Amino acid sequence: PARHRHFPRREEDTGLALLKLLLFDIDGTLVDCGGQPKPLFGEALEEVYGVRGNLPGYDFSGKTDPRIVLDLMTAAGVPEPVIRERMTVLRDAYLSRLEQRLEPEHVRILPGVVELLTRLAGRDDVVLALLTGNWERGAGIKLGSVGLRRYFEFGSFGDDQTDRRDLPPVAWARAAEHCGRSFRPEETWIVGDSLLDVDCARAHGIPCLAVATGRTEVEALATAGAWRVVADLSSTRDVLEALDL
Repeated sequence: PARHRHFPRREEDTGLALLKLLLFDIDGTLVDCGGQPKPLFGEALEEVYGVRGNLPGYDFSGKTDPRIVLDLMTAAGVPEPVIRERMTVLRDAYLSRLEQRLEPEHVRILPGVVELLTRLAGRDDVVLALLTGNWERGAGIKLGSVGLRRYFEFGSFGDDQTDRRDLPPVAWARAAEHCGRSFRPEETWIVGDSLLDVDCARAHGIPCLAVATGRTEVEALATAGAWRVVADLSSTRDVLEALDL
């Protein structure tokens, strides 16, 4: 496990190879849950707030779970103080459903993901972590259902911030604690499938490898300012090259 490996501190005059922090999104990047979470989210919203909101018309892509709740319930007329007061109850109601009813046979690992993560996990010049809008427990449920949780020991999650743009500083702080050294933007990559992944990276000067396995096409991801764009992660060699590895 990464926590037992030695990560050198950055010394400007040592000539050490650059250690890179790779921050992966989950939904649309690593896995496709086959639409299973959305109705469970709706059930939890109705239980806690008495209304589901406009679930069919809402774009979940790149949003944190708390942002989704705030957007849907505000639009449905629920006062923001009430939304925030009941957020923890909503989170637990949703995650209990996800844990009990997510069907692993309908969770698809996206092309190339297992080979890529296995290759990266075996390298000494990279650190793998998550940057996802999922609540941490939900991230574990989704990845654990298909055996991918073991690749990630830490990350930043929807529990930490409401907006995705605010997640990289959390990831950096946890990486510093985990590795015993800090990371600069140029030593970091965000790998994600949505326009908000790209926006999040650009807001902090982080290079972004965008992958078009979610709801956003290659052209749109490139136009949004992703440093590199790939159709999918199926070619480990091409992905490593795109990540300058």
